[in-house]
Amino acid sequence: MSQVSSVPTRFHAGLHRFAVVLSSCIFLLIIAGALVTSEDAGLSVPDWPTSFGSIYKIPPMVGGVKFEHTHRMIAEGVGFLTILFCIAAFRIDKRRWFRYLSLAAIGTVIGQGILGGLTVLYFLPWYISSAHAALGQTFFSIAVLMALYSGRNWAESNPEKLADEGTPSTRTLTVLSIVAVYLQLFFGAAFRHSGMSILPHLVNAVLVSGILAWTAVRVLSRYGNIASLRRSAAMILGLLLVQLGFGFAAYLTRVVWGKNAAQPLPSMVSTTVIHVAIGALLLATSFVLEEQVRRLLVREPAAIAEHAPARKAISA
Repeated sequence: MSQVSSVPTRFHAGLHRFAVVLSSCIFLLIIAGALVTSEDAGLSVPDWPTSFGSIYKIPPMVGGVKFEHTHRMIAEGVGFLTILFCIAAFRIDKRRWFRYLSLAAIGTVIGQGILGGLTVLYFLPWYISSAHAALGQTFFSIAVLMALYSGRNWAESNPEKLADEGTPSTRTLTVLSIVAVYLQLFFGAAFRHSGMSILPHLVNAVLVSGILAWTAVRVLSRYGNIASLRRSAAMILGLLLVQLGFGFAAYLTRVVWGKNAAQPLPSMVSTTVIHVAIGALLLATSFVLEEQVRRLLVREPAAIAEHAPARKAISA
């Protein structure tokens, strides 16, 4: 009977749309941050938290300043939206864990801002810059998950559980996918910020590609009839192929053709920024697939039987 009392949350279209808008703005922020790094504009604004000594004045948007200061303005707007979303979540959504997740989003954006400031104050140390990049990707994934959790399909449905068969389990593969993508994002950021050679990034690219492909093929072959799982797995495969293509293009433009360039070339900037953006989408989609697998699949057959009486009672 405890399962019967777990009534699905009422769907609120406004909160869901807010989460989608917030996710989109964070994705724009990631692109703006990638432009700052790719254009070598990280120290174009030499102070923090002020910009050329002012908190509110917009400096002349020339050279690298237009990239760095634009990045800061987008970040401020995203921070404000995150606070508003947290307030809306506490007023509208009854799920305590969802409210805590919105608080975690605020903590993440605060941490992201502090790391961004430290990169300026300490003149772009690669380890802080890499942590700043990784936390930004995490912030985006949290927002995407909030959009998932606030959607109608998640909030109002009570899906039937299926057996998670195979060794390793599908859930294990989805968790490994997240870890592998995180490592790849860190190695890529460390290379872009001159903290590591490109070799760890290239070696891990083979590993992460294999894990992502294994996970997606497992889901599509065994649970392809479930629309939510099929969409996420297919999206991972598609993003992976595009990511590999742009990764190779970024390697050619930055390492092979542009190694002696006096300043970043447009081809270097565009391929690198797209590569970073798709990496963010891959991480977020990996989180979404993991959560959908956790919700829909169970490892032990006994757990499926445990949910059966509750489903019958609710349907009745």
